[in-house]
Amino acid sequence: MVVLSSEEDEFDEEPGEVIESAPPQKVGEERQLRGFKKKLLRHGHGWETPNFNDVVTVHRVGGTLVDGTALGSSTRDTDQPLTFTLGNGDVPGLDRGITSMKKGEVALFTLPADGEGDVWRDSDSVVQFEVELLSWMRVVYVCKDGGVIKKIVEKGSGNDRPSDLDEVLVKYQVALVDGTVVEETPEGGVEFYVKDGHLFPILPKVIMTMTRGEKAELIVQPQYAFGDTGRDSGSGLCPIPPNSVLHANIELVSFKPVINVTGDSKVLKKILKEGEGAFTADECAHVTVSFTAMLEDGTVFEKRRTGEEQPLEFITDEEQVIAGLDRAVATMKKGERAIISIHPEYAFGNVEVRRDLAIVPPGSNVVYDVEMMDFIKEKAPWELNSKEKIEVAGRKKEEGNVLFKGGNYLRAEKKYEQAVDFLSDDGSFGFGEQKQADALRVSCWLNGAACSLKLNDFSGAIKLCSQVLDVEFCNVKAFYRRAQAYIETGDFLLADLDIKKALVADPQNREVKIIQKKLKQLQADKDKKDAKLYGNMFAGKTKDSSMAIKRPKVEKDDRENEDGARMEEDTVADSAVI
Repeated sequence: MVVLSSEEDEFDEEPGEVIESAPPQKVGEERQLRGFKKKLLRHGHGWETPNFNDVVTVHRVGGTLVDGTALGSSTRDTDQPLTFTLGNGDVPGLDRGITSMKKGEVALFTLPADGEGDVWRDSDSVVQFEVELLSWMRVVYVCKDGGVIKKIVEKGSGNDRPSDLDEVLVKYQVALVDGTVVEETPEGGVEFYVKDGHLFPILPKVIMTMTRGEKAELIVQPQYAFGDTGRDSGSGLCPIPPNSVLHANIELVSFKPVINVTGDSKVLKKILKEGEGAFTADECAHVTVSFTAMLEDGTVFEKRRTGEEQPLEFITDEEQVIAGLDRAVATMKKGERAIISIHPEYAFGNVEVRRDLAIVPPGSNVVYDVEMMDFIKEKAPWELNSKEKIEVAGRKKEEGNVLFKGGNYLRAEKKYEQAVDFLSDDGSFGFGEQKQADALRVSCWLNGAACSLKLNDFSGAIKLCSQVLDVEFCNVKAFYRRAQAYIETGDFLLADLDIKKALVADPQNREVKIIQKKLKQLQADKDKKDAKLYGNMFAGKTKDSSMAIKRPKVEKDDRENEDGARMEEDTVADSAVI
């Protein structure tokens, strides 16, 4: 075996620096890394490598010192590989080399002289070890204090992990240090929602670190299990003594993702079957769904199942179904099946509703088992030609007008915004079409501003009117509506300027004159109020000043009286002396 001089060992590279910057190492090639040299003898499999604290299993062939002294024997000779935790190995420096290896890889490591005491750490010696990485077990510290350690026995599939809302199916066996089994799931496992907790407090946190199909060994310290109270043997449970360390084998069989559709946990979608592709229905899609609608107690009040009844077709975001179902379906992919739990606020509210198969009582939570059979998404602006864009924008504007007249200002505002999306000034319109698109866009902005005023969104109204005036600098409606918004925000000076500009453009405009009269009255009221306020302030100051003027005279009179009294006392005293 080759023995190298310690004088050759100059290691300046940072860990992983050479590996990251250099091409893949070839068999027979030797590279210098930080603290050691590595010669690749056989390629490994995959791309993952172990980390410190992982438990590795290796075959190791001992090295030789400069004087020919053999160090240890080969584990291959006895067919008894070494298993140890990286970072706690018996050969300093070798652990760092193993972290660069892949499963099945064989490498020759040259370690420099280091330390004192043991023979392979002789100050003048350099030694080589041949290592084969057979396997390793990933170790995860679930809690930073080491109170819960997870050793991954078998990796799961994919990278998705459960969240606290998800429903999981797990299998486990829990034992004391002496091997006594204190808890075990049925053969098929047990289902529960992560947020609801299970068995001991830290288990949900452990599960959220796992992937589908993952198997792991847990070591749980008492403070994360049953603490200093333990568990009694009541209700057929095995007792767990106080301050018990638990060892558990756990498998995450599967989990069903639960989506918080509305963000307030009032519409939850539990995915039973993943859909196809990456696209969801989104808003304004024509969807076809089959479903069963139930109360929380399982009473079916409506049913549209394939092969039994006609599937339901509707357009999302058009209020054609209850809000919770509408919003949840918009998040679904083709072929997806989900359970949708809907709070009354997003369902039928506090009114009684008669449906096909049963009555829905007031304030009922409802559950829909829905399958997305198909959907057709609305074409995006870039998929349409100029004429089609104008047609779609015009249709959406008219839909907005209908909603506005019906008092649904929020949805009307959204329709106007959608219309404008199809009218962007991107150079795709011809000259005649551009004029038509500009006029339609201005109309939608003005209508949107009217919605903002109704919704008390005055800054939104100001912004939309300003956009109009950037295109048409004499637009009377834009001046008028922006003046309305300025009045509501108390900016009377800006409101007055807009009114004057509007009257220059249209001196006889009745609406503008009415708002001008209103502004004058508001301004007069404000001036009167300000005058009264300032008058009171000045009156207070004048009163304080007069009191300040009078006070010195009083003080002077007091001083004169005091001096006179003192003179009288002196006179009496003098007269008493003979």
